[in-house]
Amino acid sequence: MSSSDINTITVIGSGLIGRSWAMVFVSGGYSVRIYDNQPGQAAKAIEEIRKQLEELEEAHMLRGELAAKQQLALISSYDDLSQALQGAFFIQECVFEQLDVKQSVFQDIERLVGEKVILSSSTSCLVPSNVFSKVQNRSRCIVSHPVNPPYYVKLVELVPHPETAAAVMDTTYSLMTKVGQAPIRLRREIDGFALNRVQAAIIAESWRLVQDGVISVKDIDLLMSEGLGMRYAFIGPMETMHLNAPAGLEDYMKRYGVGITRVLNSFGPVPDFSSGDSAKSIVSEMCELIPNDPQHLSARIERRDQLLMALAKLKKEH
Repeated sequence: MSSSDINTITVIGSGLIGRSWAMVFVSGGYSVRIYDNQPGQAAKAIEEIRKQLEELEEAHMLRGELAAKQQLALISSYDDLSQALQGAFFIQECVFEQLDVKQSVFQDIERLVGEKVILSSSTSCLVPSNVFSKVQNRSRCIVSHPVNPPYYVKLVELVPHPETAAAVMDTTYSLMTKVGQAPIRLRREIDGFALNRVQAAIIAESWRLVQDGVISVKDIDLLMSEGLGMRYAFIGPMETMHLNAPAGLEDYMKRYGVGITRVLNSFGPVPDFSSGDSAKSIVSEMCELIPNDPQHLSARIERRDQLLMALAKLKKEH
């Protein structure tokens, strides 16, 4: 590969995640080619990216060393897949979370790229062995699962296919680090990966506590945002335990392990999230706090992103 080849990344799909990946990659100085199979959509995506980059620059929150105008100049749009893939060393797929669609996309890509090109999927819930089952050379396949919104929340889960080469994991890890993300390596694939498994555990117990009349929707959210989340924004659950006993993690478990086990054994079954009076009641309570119309939701999303930007800045400074 020439030096220009290792500076080019193709993003497949120009929706929210595709646009976010494009912004992350250009912040690291990479040339990005955006492809969308809907004519004109990739070009529209660049216009949306331009607005976002300019707003970020104005707010002094633009990532990377380059100015917004320089970053925008690194992005090009394509309606033709073969043209979009030319010269790329890394492909980041961001299409619908539908297995047959992703499988088809990767089949098409594999026919058009060289053997050393890395094929990466943004999937949040489909395991690599399924996503890449129709790819011939699966050693160059990997899932790079971002957290929404990827520009402000830097974590990326790297999940290998059973046949993924170690060098592919290493190259992807290096790329994500270079563009300012915070990659973590899963040693093997598992349903839900790591992030969504932990998130599902939190969702389930939060739902049960509200459903069982123990706490309100408002207060369970405060429990996280003003309690656990304050620590977890900077240190994880393992370090939290390690710091919360005089002699570290082993000491913590000697002191509190029995109590934790007792509480875990009291957890109820997986809740019914979508039907029944309890689910309707929880949804109604949430919508009283934040109505689910586009105006209210978009305002809260904007607030969320502003706070995430400020938190990211604070973490960078410390």
